Amino acid sequence: MSKRITIDPITRLEGHGKIEIFLNDAGNVENAYLQVPEMRGFEKFAEGRPAEEMPRITPRICGVCPHAHHMASTKAVDRVFGVEPPPTAVKLREVFYNAHYVHSHIAHFYALAGPDFVCGPDAPPAERNIVGVIGKVGLEIGGEVIKHRAYAQKIQEILGGKRTHSVFGVPGGVSKHITKEERDEIEEMAKSIVEFCKFSLKLFGDVVLANKGYVDLILSDAFIMPTYYMGLVDANKKVNFYDGKIRVVDPEGKEFAYFDTQDYRDYICEHVEPWSYLKFPYLKSVGWKGLTFGIDSGVYRAAPLARLNASEGMATPLAQEEFDKMYKTLGGKPSHHTLAMHWARLIELMQAGEDLLRLIQEPDITDTHVRNLPTGVVGKGVGIVEAPRGTLIHDYETDENGFITKANLIVATINNYPAMCISVKQAAQGLIKDGKVTDGLLNMVEMAFRAYDPCIGCATNTLPGQTPLEVIIRNKDGEMVDRLSQFI
Repeated sequence: MSKRITIDPITRLEGHGKIEIFLNDAGNVENAYLQVPEMRGFEKFAEGRPAEEMPRITPRICGVCPHAHHMASTKAVDRVFGVEPPPTAVKLREVFYNAHYVHSHIAHFYALAGPDFVCGPDAPPAERNIVGVIGKVGLEIGGEVIKHRAYAQKIQEILGGKRTHSVFGVPGGVSKHITKEERDEIEEMAKSIVEFCKFSLKLFGDVVLANKGYVDLILSDAFIMPTYYMGLVDANKKVNFYDGKIRVVDPEGKEFAYFDTQDYRDYICEHVEPWSYLKFPYLKSVGWKGLTFGIDSGVYRAAPLARLNASEGMATPLAQEEFDKMYKTLGGKPSHHTLAMHWARLIELMQAGEDLLRLIQEPDITDTHVRNLPTGVVGKGVGIVEAPRGTLIHDYETDENGFITKANLIVATINNYPAMCISVKQAAQGLIKDGKVTDGLLNMVEMAFRAYDPCIGCATNTLPGQTPLEVIIRNKDGEMVDRLSQFI
């Protein structure tokens, strides 16, 4: 008789989810599911709202990545009203957004992913947390982590009025310019952030890359998955978080698609399964082939490693040095090593810090012309940024008065959901053998999804007006005797 293992709740992620693992008679993994049982419904909440309110409404989707939603929404309403922001406003948006990357990537590496590597994947659960990390690295380093994450949020407060739910982006620009004194304050924090980024990469080298056990885990078959990769790139096809075109490469690294963000519907479709509230995006021209990977599968990834794989390099010099080092160490580009997401995330942290400093030193950054007022309503607009967790799409349609009639959100975690499901199953099959299950092994299965830094609350945004439900009734031997369902 088969055995079922449930990890509920899964830990160190934003939102709620569970993992169901099914063993066969030999005690090996037959199947595994990353199931998302929570429901939010922001797409429906948006209907009937004035479009200009969307940059203030959608950040409430998530308290961890509100600024990603804020920027994607702001870019979408720019297009709804057919207005382009002035150059200084664009630079201030990028300063704001790079600061978001800094505090988000710091939080994930040190608080969510760090315990697996600093404390060890087999460490007792009570020690496998941020407190355990500080216990290992020391209070001084812990203080630097907190300080620099606070610096990044302080920068966002200066620009947007609030650290979390900012009132910054508006159609055609930003809500206010910055003074010379504010510029000087941000510059000093940015200089310190750049040094902290360098330190974080060194720490990764000392703690992770210098540990043969960790390197073997990163390189193990349980965490290798060839897929397509997607991300925004600039005109030179370098990684860009705020703007650019979307580039997709195949599992061999060859360019598969390169398109304007407004055309995303021509390339991406979404599949639905009855056992989860998350949708399953896939590449339209390849098709949905189920939860499989490889060149014949439409599954793609859109997280930090995916962005690096989809690009021709980083846009800043220190980040580019680390980019070259990573691919040399991992055996070439693209890299299919799921756990290398953490290394890629720190390389992005470096670029965000460097870009933050460069932009705040631009001569026109204190210019007072930071908004072009809208003069009409176009009625449709798509805004896309790279959220720390992957490509984030806000797509709005309005009536002639600018009130939302339809909203479609494809967030980073949705883009990565098919790949996360496959990664969890692959890790479970590679790690659990002969029915031997330990807490450490189950944590390593969780590491497969944790590498993506998923935000489940962001991802469950559809509210169809019906509740899909499936009830399976089993006898004492686990055999199904009846199945009841609605709206499936």
